Amino acid sequence: MPALPDPMKTITLMFDASGLLRYGEHVNQVEHALQCALLAQQAGANDELIVAALLHDVGHLLHRDARGALLAGVDDVHENLGAKYLAKWFGPAVCQPIALHVQAKRFLCQREPGYHDLLSPVSQRTLALQGGPMSEAQALEFEAGEHASAAVRLRRWDDEAKVAGLPTPPLAHFMQIAGQCMTID
Repeated sequence: MPALPDPMKTITLMFDASGLLRYGEHVNQVEHALQCALLAQQAGANDELIVAALLHDVGHLLHRDARGALLAGVDDVHENLGAKYLAKWFGPAVCQPIALHVQAKRFLCQREPGYHDLLSPVSQRTLALQGGPMSEAQALEFEAGEHASAAVRLRRWDDEAKVAGLPTPPLAHFMQIAGQCMTID
């Protein structure tokens, strides 16, 4: 029986292969992931949430044409794609905030006046593709969820992690943390 691929190597190779992708922001996917993880670490988040911050957009790396989907006005549902892919290696404390970070954007647009205006133009455009702001009923259901608070924290870091040229630790630093959060042997 062939050996299973090393998850950390697989994830690192995905960043190597597609991490330079830009889709209208001032940073590429690697820079965005590293900045988001750094913000989580600086905020004192636990290791699982730091890893969720690092990997929250891995669905864009998995999608055949994430940039093309955006340009065509199609939601690539990267949050679901990424969370499902990562669930073979990580538990709910990593995967659920990833799965919910788009819903967290919709939630914050409903709950916080002015939040929408703080979003980057790309995030505003994708919000429309992702269903727009939540209704009050949807917001109540969202915030009652077990991982809603973590998803909102992740969303805020996601919004901030778009600074061109910001120094961060290397990918290997955060991948070491990811290795400690894995749920497989």
